[in-house]
Amino acid sequence: MKFKETRPLYRFAEIVAALRAENGCPWDRKQTHDSLRPYLIEEAYEALDAIESGDPAHVKEEMGDVLLQIYLHAEIARERGDFTIDDVAQSIIDKIILRHPHVFGGERLAESDQVVEQWEKIKKEEKPGRESLLDGVPRHMPSLLKAYRIQQRASRVGFDWERIEDVSAKLDEEVAELKAAIASPNREQAAEEAGDILFSIANLLRFMNINPEDALMKTIDKFTARFKYIEKRANEIGKNLEEMTIDEMERLWQESKKHV
Repeated sequence: MKFKETRPLYRFAEIVAALRAENGCPWDRKQTHDSLRPYLIEEAYEALDAIESGDPAHVKEEMGDVLLQIYLHAEIARERGDFTIDDVAQSIIDKIILRHPHVFGGERLAESDQVVEQWEKIKKEEKPGRESLLDGVPRHMPSLLKAYRIQQRASRVGFDWERIEDVSAKLDEEVAELKAAIASPNREQAAEEAGDILFSIANLLRFMNINPEDALMKTIDKFTARFKYIEKRANEIGKNLEEMTIDEMERLWQESKKHV
C-alpha cells in the first residue's frame, strides 16, 4: 500500500488503519482494547526508562511506541463507531483550555500551588457525579504511588497528621503490630499489618515530599548493582553463587558497597 506524503501524524493514522485492514497484519487485526492493555503499560514504562537514560534518540523511539498504542486504541474505536483519533485530540484540547483559565482566559495565577488548587476545583465541577474525593485515582496505579496520591487528596481537606513526628510514631506502631502478627499463625493478619506499614511509609515520605515509588526504585537499583557485583566477583574467583556459603556472599556484598 502506498501512502500519500502528508504530515507524519496523518500518515501515522493511515498506517495504523492499514495494519488493522482485512489485508493488513493478522496480529494487529485481532487486537482489542482489552488485549492491548498490558502493552500500553509496558510501553509507558519503557518510555520512563528512556527518559532516565538521557538519550534523546531513545526517548524519541519509546515515545513513538507509546503513540502507536494510542493510535491502535483510537483505530479500534473508529472501527466500532465510538470515536476517532481527532476526537481524542479535541477532547484533550478542550480539557486543557478549560483547566487553564489562567493561560487561555483572563485570570492569572502566579504560584504553582494555586494552579493545582484551581485544577482540582475545576475537575470537581466537571465530574459532579463523583461521590468521594478519592474517586478518580486509577485502580491499576502502582500501589505505593496510589497510597501517596490518596493521602495527598485526603490531606487537601485537612484529614492529615499535624507533625511528621506523629507519622513516624504511627510507623513504629505498625511495625510493632506486624511483629506481633508474625508470631501468630494468622498469615492474613500479617499481610494486613505489612500493608499498614507500607501505607505508613508512603505517608511519612509524603511529609518529606519524597515520591515512594522513586525511593523504592533507587533501592532496587542499588541492590541490583551490588548483586551483579557479587556475581561478577564470584565468576572471577571461579565459583558459582550456588556453591558459595552465605558468609562468602556476605563478604562480597560488603565489598560491593565500596564500589557501587
